[in-house]
Amino acid sequence: MAIQWFPGHMHLTKKAISERIKEIDVVIELLDARLPGSSANPMLAELTGAKPALKVLNKRDLADPACTPLWLAHYNSLPNTRAIELDASETTPARRLIDACHALAPTRGSMVKPMRVLICGIPNVGKSTLINTLTGKRAAKTGDEAGITKLEQRIVLADGFYLWDTPGMLWPRIIVAKSGYNLAASGAIGRNAFDEEEVALELLDYLISHYPALLQARYKVGVPPGVTDEQMLEAIGRKRGAVLPGSRVNLQKAAEIVIHEFRAATLGRITLETPEEFASWLAAGRLLDAERQVKKDKIETARLVKLKKLPRPDSRSKP
Repeated sequence: MAIQWFPGHMHLTKKAISERIKEIDVVIELLDARLPGSSANPMLAELTGAKPALKVLNKRDLADPACTPLWLAHYNSLPNTRAIELDASETTPARRLIDACHALAPTRGSMVKPMRVLICGIPNVGKSTLINTLTGKRAAKTGDEAGITKLEQRIVLADGFYLWDTPGMLWPRIIVAKSGYNLAASGAIGRNAFDEEEVALELLDYLISHYPALLQARYKVGVPPGVTDEQMLEAIGRKRGAVLPGSRVNLQKAAEIVIHEFRAATLGRITLETPEEFASWLAAGRLLDAERQVKKDKIETARLVKLKKLPRPDSRSKP
């Protein structure tokens, strides 16, 4: 599935980050603890360069508690990077964030040399909720939908500590297919940019192999060896009464149920990727992307040769 969702305001966000980054001391990237690799924006790494980075694994209360430490260890092993876990609804997260930023930029944080922090994240990762908790007021709009925040804003978090908020930003092209599905399942991508049934099938495929007990407990269905995602979706639809005339299962309705209950964690605390799994998906995605680029280059070369803007390969002079 090719998910491409890059609304106009995201272009403005990219431009704003490019201009703001020159005066920023630390970049906070809010990640979804259920998909820490897929929710990390590769475009952000390009825009922020070698700036100290604080990776905040948000929504830890929804993620598998056995997987989150693996991701914290992964990010903490990276140079000039720290990682912490967080629930955006915590009442006192400000001190943890401020302390982590000071550890990354120890010479900043006074009134003479204030700490200047940029906070970024993909849509619907909980950034606005976190900022409202940090400030103790409704400083940012929130909602369970991608693309709520549209404007950059500066927030004074403490004396000598300035926080710049930016709208959630995806990248124009998602080269890791599995990441596209995971982002869609999490709610990071607008509902009109993907097919719910396809996303639910990919989600169920992972849950069957990694969380069969949660599926059985929630939907009261069997998860025998070899069961397919299609069979599981149909079984869930029948259990939940999503049945059309003629005893046919309404797969669209069943898919909506599965996605909603994953997002709400009523299905259980689930993480959709480990560091090793994501590294494997990323390597495969990069290889496939490189192969696509070679094909595109060949097509473009042939077009230019046809238009006589390039010489034919066999007509080039030999040395």
